[in-house]
Amino acid sequence: MASLFAVAGLTLAGCAAAEEPAVDATGGEETAEETTEEAAGGETFEVYALLPQGNDQPYGTTYLPPMEAKAAELGINLTITNSEYDADKQASECEVAVAAQPDGIILWPAVADSIRPCLEAANAAEIPVWITNADVNPEDADLTYGYSGTDSYGQGAASAEMMCELADGAEIGIIQVNGLTGNSVATLRGTGFSETVAANCPNVSILAEQPGNWNKDESQIAASEMLTAVGDENVQGIYAADDTMVAGAIDAAKARGLDVEAMFITSIGNTFLGNPLVESGELDGTVFQSSSWDGENAVVGIYNAMTGATELGRDDEGSVLYMPNPKVTIDNFDAPEVAPEW
Repeated sequence: MASLFAVAGLTLAGCAAAEEPAVDATGGEETAEETTEEAAGGETFEVYALLPQGNDQPYGTTYLPPMEAKAAELGINLTITNSEYDADKQASECEVAVAAQPDGIILWPAVADSIRPCLEAANAAEIPVWITNADVNPEDADLTYGYSGTDSYGQGAASAEMMCELADGAEIGIIQVNGLTGNSVATLRGTGFSETVAANCPNVSILAEQPGNWNKDESQIAASEMLTAVGDENVQGIYAADDTMVAGAIDAAKARGLDVEAMFITSIGNTFLGNPLVESGELDGTVFQSSSWDGENAVVGIYNAMTGATELGRDDEGSVLYMPNPKVTIDNFDAPEVAPEW
């Protein structure tokens, strides 16, 4: 299968086994180090990682190497797929994975609404499933052993808090560019932003919102359409659910002759694309996201599931690992701890 490529993990030898891995939801590096020490037993595991992106996307390009390195340390042989956000393709990849009877499955859902049959098949085969990056719908969480990645609702809320601070009580209108419809990250970020604005700064009115599908060109079109619909003169701010999309929205505003440095603009990511926009003053604030933390802790999570440190149903403390997501503005855009990774 063209979308399959195997990554052979290396087994550590000659190290003494330690206690069960401790899970720290706030300190990714510490969690990884502790768990690496646990790898010393010499046991090997076969794991399928069903992802919707890989080296075809900037995030996936920097997500994969730490994932593969951690797998090697923990004695895990990874078979990685890339569905390219095609739900049907990922469903087929899941069937192949379940039939192979691996020790575990790492799953990054392409579309949350269509992933339940995969989870049910894995559970029927008694294969633990760990969710990475984009969580499943709440009604499906009981079919998984845990989740690692961003607090997507919290990221949207953090971006909204920056928007509220920028508005500082003034009555303003903004447009909102969301991610791919049906993607859980897109849904949670959008809800986190809109609900926080409504609660914290009702003086900020969201005049229109459209999906930009995580794509710069599509976001530029979406932003231009919204500006036409509500009128340029009524828009003083823009929120987009990631830096790629906010770059497209900023281009749309510039193309219409708007002074973007005078507007209030927030986003999520602090990527190689977004960070320079913060430095230039075109983007007022974004929220840092670490692709390396994400990839590494996906492996930590499935290792914990396979070794009994977490259980089916997410009832234990180690079943959710949230990535730290600090805000990034002109005051800290060059700080080492928020250096862009993708």
